[in-house]
Amino acid sequence: MDIESKLGGSPEWRREGDEIKRTITAPDFPTAIRIVDEIAARAEELNHHPDIDIRWRTLHLALTTHDQGGITDLDFALAAMIDDIAAKHGA
Repeated sequence: MDIESKLGGSPEWRREGDEIKRTITAPDFPTAIRIVDEIAARAEELNHHPDIDIRWRTLHLALTTHDQGGITDLDFALAAMIDDIAAKHGA
């Protein structure tokens, strides 16, 4: 898989080692929590769970496929879902 070309289609995401990362700034803290709730539901459906750090209205997300030892198509699928969720909430 060509990770760099896939990142070209996901401009909010960047590669750091064996992870892709994104920061989302929500309009306010309650919206940030709603975004996390929606991400959690989608992640559970995929059985693929991101690392999420919440700082007031700023979310730091990291995706990797631990059992595959790095970044896979599953990470990019979840990244696209996260992008849609963030956009829906004005983040």
